[in-house]
Amino acid sequence: MSLDSLDMASATRSQSLATSDRLSGPSVPAPAPVLVRGESLDSLVIVGEAGEALTALTSGALGEGYLNSVKLCYLDPPYNTGERFAYYDDRQGSHDWLEALRGNLLKLRPLLAADASVWLHLDDSEQHRARVVLDEVFGREAFVATVIWQKRLTRDNRTAFSSMHDYIHVYAPGGPRAWKKVRNGLADDGAFSNPDNDPRGPWRSAPMTVQAGHATASQFYTVVTPTGTRHEPPAGRCWTFTAERLAQLDRDGRVYWPRGGEGKPRLKRYECESEGLAPFTIWGASEVGDTSVAKKSLMRQFPGHAAFDTPKPVALLERIVQIATDPGDLVLDYYLGSGTTAVASQALGRRWVGVERNADVVEAFVLPRLGATFEDGSHGGYGLARVR
Repeated sequence: MSLDSLDMASATRSQSLATSDRLSGPSVPAPAPVLVRGESLDSLVIVGEAGEALTALTSGALGEGYLNSVKLCYLDPPYNTGERFAYYDDRQGSHDWLEALRGNLLKLRPLLAADASVWLHLDDSEQHRARVVLDEVFGREAFVATVIWQKRLTRDNRTAFSSMHDYIHVYAPGGPRAWKKVRNGLADDGAFSNPDNDPRGPWRSAPMTVQAGHATASQFYTVVTPTGTRHEPPAGRCWTFTAERLAQLDRDGRVYWPRGGEGKPRLKRYECESEGLAPFTIWGASEVGDTSVAKKSLMRQFPGHAAFDTPKPVALLERIVQIATDPGDLVLDYYLGSGTTAVASQALGRRWVGVERNADVVEAFVLPRLGATFEDGSHGGYGLARVR
């Protein structure tokens, strides 16, 4: 659908883009966003350069409420691979690429909430240098982890090594310990049961030993089981709790004694208490998809358009959004591309802002994908704006 013919009668609020040129036409300085779907401007697509869009968001030119409000910023910029793709040119001097990255990250900082996280997605071309920039902008103490994503399953024999992964560097301005308190764990699909009819519900047991490297003397002692069997901690390990704490847990019914009371104590972990699992730093294609899956999905949805070369799977972005945010939080992606971050955020009930400089990409991919997501039952509205 052409943007200059987009009719707001198809949205729940009647409004049109008749006052606006086609996006690829002459630009104007940050006009008020136009509502595209829904009743309110909860989310926003911005057509324009990343730096100018960040300036407009910070200054309030696109509306109030963005300062100190972004809970997650996911960034999938051009990797500076030296290649030319159908929708963008990925050839730039390394110095210029890094300066643009640094400048935009500095503009991003006023938009971040105190408990925000920034996820920068890159390949081997610049990721090692980009880590230095991230350290400069946010501080080394803000580094949380580097996620390795398996982006392909096929082998490329033309190269010395066949690259099959990307890097996603995760930084939290508040530091990893503070961010851990607000991030969400992954779904715990482990088996819970209740063989002893515990009134606290289903549970499963976990070992009660830890590595001894940082242990205190009180964690080394002989455990005596209910049947009188005596156990020492395994070599190189110690008991998780002191003898006094173990006794208290046993009185509370939170200790499981295997082998009819002769085995080593295990801690009962209840399903109702599970806060999710800490994410691993390696994400396989079988879990979150790969580039081929993402590209084939777009080609099926848009058979009349040239393939978007570097799309990310919706499952990958859904995992990131679910880990880093809660429903209603604000997600920012100022390299939106084909719109996957916005699609995932919209489907999960998050507010979002996406910036894409190529108006043809917005028209061909982003708005149609968001329209389909909205029709599938997503709530909230979103609008359209552009900056010079």
